[in-house]
Amino acid sequence: MSTLKNKVQLIGNVGNEPEITNLESGKKVAKFSITTNESYKDSKGEKVTNTQWHNIVAWGKIAEIVEKYVGKGKEVALEGKLTSRSYETKEGENKYVTEVVVDEILLLGIKGDNTTE
Repeated sequence: MSTLKNKVQLIGNVGNEPEITNLESGKKVAKFSITTNESYKDSKGEKVTNTQWHNIVAWGKIAEIVEKYVGKGKEVALEGKLTSRSYETKEGENKYVTEVVVDEILLLGIKGDNTTE
């Protein structure tokens, strides 16, 4: 590994209907979450499933694909980079968010409608 990169690959199920925003600049942004599951056996031999939620952000053409084809429960594969940001709520509370900004998305489990960007 001559160069380390900020790269994330996830396969999971969409946890909510994507929120689509059309910005004044004409750009489109889609925000949604996906879940990933990891299963293992504990010390008693019982299966344990660990579910993680991931915040996803897609811009431009990828946001258009998300708007058209992605919905709650759909399985997707995506690749992007991790970003972190903070903001202040109306109540003055600081919040911190980690998101995956998508570079590529692949719709899984849909015959004839697989789309990559």
